[in-house]
Amino acid sequence: MKIASVRATPLNLPITMGTGARAKSTSLSLCLVDVELDDGRVGTGMTAITEEEVIASVVNDVAGHALVGMDPLRHEQIWDRLYWLLTPRGQSGYASHAIAAIDLALWDLKGQILGQPVWKLFGGARAQVPVYATFGFAFFDREELAAAAKSWVERGFKRLKMTVGHHALQRRDEPRPLAEVIAEDVKRIEAVRSAVGPDVQIFIDANCSLDYFHASALAQRIEDLGIAFFEEPVSQNDIPNMVKLRQKTRIPLAAGQNEGLASRFRDMLAAQAVDVVQPNACITGGYTQCLRIAGMAAAFNAQFANGGAWPHHNMHLHAGLANGSLVEYHSVAVEVCKQVFDGLPEPTHGMLALPDTPGLGFKPNRERVAELAKRPGSRGVGKA
Repeated sequence: MKIASVRATPLNLPITMGTGARAKSTSLSLCLVDVELDDGRVGTGMTAITEEEVIASVVNDVAGHALVGMDPLRHEQIWDRLYWLLTPRGQSGYASHAIAAIDLALWDLKGQILGQPVWKLFGGARAQVPVYATFGFAFFDREELAAAAKSWVERGFKRLKMTVGHHALQRRDEPRPLAEVIAEDVKRIEAVRSAVGPDVQIFIDANCSLDYFHASALAQRIEDLGIAFFEEPVSQNDIPNMVKLRQKTRIPLAAGQNEGLASRFRDMLAAQAVDVVQPNACITGGYTQCLRIAGMAAAFNAQFANGGAWPHHNMHLHAGLANGSLVEYHSVAVEVCKQVFDGLPEPTHGMLALPDTPGLGFKPNRERVAELAKRPGSRGVGKA
């Protein structure tokens, strides 16, 4: 039983949220990676929030060739080979995404080979996981935000996340003063809290788009609104700045969804910069590295949660491990995944049940993927 081929398919998929006059259009990219064995079995992983065509080139032109002939069950050996092939001097970036997609495919295969769902291979701590719905995006105005929040609560969700900051540092020369951005964020958060009442948890996410000064000012102005955590509050997940911010606010801080190296999580935990670490299996080097990070979180008695979307891959980690917790049900990302995969479970009353099917428990619809790859913006299947 050996790896016969590794191939990547880059996709950029449009999505419309809402209907009628309130409909909003956006898009997300992802890259599927298939690892095929010499007996014909195929495992599929994915990565996202990156340049999908770059990842496809890394996999198809470099990484895939290095894995042909290897034993798919020796995921530690494969991960180490990929690390030294793609990050020989400790970088992460695109390499972390490519490794993640391949690693997920290998664990999907491992579950198929052993006849077990991946979450049970990780330890089977629980058969369902709590989810929070990410619904509050920059393209909604205050009224639309409030209406959307009510709608999610009516669907049984008691944990909601909205974005703040909205790429403020990146866009500061438009001009777009950061003080005005956070002043509007305060009003948006107030509108959501008023809409859902005091018993719904609200999480906020700046996506690393604020400096320390404005992140601190925002935190101080919303402390009384009962924010469950403030995710990626400062640019670059700057650890000294997060340490200062954590010392000044009662709001718990979270970070890590886009980090590529386990050592970054070690540094955040050792510095006591965050309350919640958030590796993402589709970004942070796959399950193999996220298991190590989860172990560090347990040793530091810090919360380990999912940030950065892609709940159906990350649910396996949080169901499998005893210190697993929240999984992000990112509404846009979920709608994108529904275009690609068959068999995705749906949450009920804010909980997502894990499948008993061997492997990941869901598979890409090959005919749909082939059609999606032909659309403008998606280049199609790269050669192995």
